[in-house]
Amino acid sequence: MQITRRGVLAGAGAATTVTVTGTAFGRWEPSERYPDPAIQILDPSFARYRLALASVERIATNMRWCEGPVYFGDARCLLWSDIPNNRIMRWDEETGRVSIYRKPSNNANGNTRDRQGRLVSCEHDSRRVTRTEYDGTITVLIDKFDGKPLNSPNDVVVKSDDSVWFTDPPFGILGNYEGHVATPELPTNVYRLDKTGRATVVASDINRPNGLAFSPDESKLYVVEAGVAPRVIRAYDVIDNGSKLANGRVFITAEPGGTPDGFRCDVDGNLWCGWGWATKIRTGSRFLIRKASRSASLHCPSGQPMSASAG
Repeated sequence: MQITRRGVLAGAGAATTVTVTGTAFGRWEPSERYPDPAIQILDPSFARYRLALASVERIATNMRWCEGPVYFGDARCLLWSDIPNNRIMRWDEETGRVSIYRKPSNNANGNTRDRQGRLVSCEHDSRRVTRTEYDGTITVLIDKFDGKPLNSPNDVVVKSDDSVWFTDPPFGILGNYEGHVATPELPTNVYRLDKTGRATVVASDINRPNGLAFSPDESKLYVVEAGVAPRVIRAYDVIDNGSKLANGRVFITAEPGGTPDGFRCDVDGNLWCGWGWATKIRTGSRFLIRKASRSASLHCPSGQPMSASAG
């Protein structure tokens, strides 16, 4: 099959969804030696995280725009969203087979797992957050706030108290490519949905919030602010028994043209970020952000990585 514009890469102990632009970056050529030269250490403190006998692998092609990778270790599979194609894809670790997990997906974007192992997804077209039950049925967790429809939920994370935290920028209702055109009725908020189904706004000061992740001890929440140039990653303190945010500040500012998007935090507190469209740094790199500085990069010659998932 002919390679189109989007693809998925996996390697270095994590999986990251990327954009494939074959004409701009050439044909994908995996490394024939270890360690993989695509992984560059910019700070010696990163050396302990590098798997010397692992390399970057491309596991799938023929997607248009991928985001929201989520790893199911118990099922040995990876799910991710192919947003414009209106489907969620599945890669089987045992066989290497790629298949369609769900179509239509309502232009699903961000995905995660709750503390019971169920899939939780942000859907652009239906403007809601859903949970896939063990039997495959879909439960709508939230689609309105104060009686008004959400914009287009983008990314989601579940805290240890079973509360669901998600961002709600307008990207899915700005056009028909990743949703459908609609007029926003709510600000671009970050929401917390507790296990009783009660929703509250935890951050209203972010212009188009995007990816989000908790620190390992859940004392901090990191959120990408996508509506400013250059983009920034903001940090908040989690207070009041994990129910509110305070002390919002800029944690890191992207270089001009840099585009942090989805990310995950490892057990040591490092952020693994999908980071595309860079200019000073090679386009199509994924960065490990550590203590507000880049300490390593993973070059993805097939395009711009948009999200990361721990594996």
